[in-house]
Amino acid sequence: MSTLPDHEVVKQMLAKADLKLQAARAAMAQGFNDDAVSRAYYAAFHAMSAALLVKGLTFSSHSQTIGAFNREFVKPGLFPVGFTRIVQRLFDERQAGDYDVDSHIDATIAGQGIEDAASLVAHCRRFCDEVYVREA
Repeated sequence: MSTLPDHEVVKQMLAKADLKLQAARAAMAQGFNDDAVSRAYYAAFHAMSAALLVKGLTFSSHSQTIGAFNREFVKPGLFPVGFTRIVQRLFDERQAGDYDVDSHIDATIAGQGIEDAASLVAHCRRFCDEVYVREA
C-alpha cells in the first residue's frame, strides 16, 4: 500500500493552479495588473502545495510552504535554483498588488510574473506525474 496522498487531491490542487493562471491572464488582458500578479502567485502557491503534498507535507502558512518548497525541491536540485528568487518575487508582488494602495505593478511585471508562475506550475506538475507513474 502506498503512503502517497490521494492522487485526486493533488490533481485538484494542480487544476486550481491552472485556474489561477487563467485568471491571471484574464486580469492582465483587462489591465488589472495588481490582480494578475496576485493570481499568478496563487497559481504557484497551489502548485508548490501539490508537490509538497506528494511528499506528505502540508503547511499552515505561506512562509512555511515557501520555505519547505525551497528545502525539498530547490536545494536538492530537483527544481532550478532560480525558483527561490521567482517565488519570493511573486510573493512580494502579490503583497504589493493586494495591499499597497500606491502599487506600481505594470504590464511588464505582471507578464513576467505569469510566465514565471506558469513555469513553476509546469515543473510541479511534471514532478507529481513522475512520482505517481513510478509508484503505479
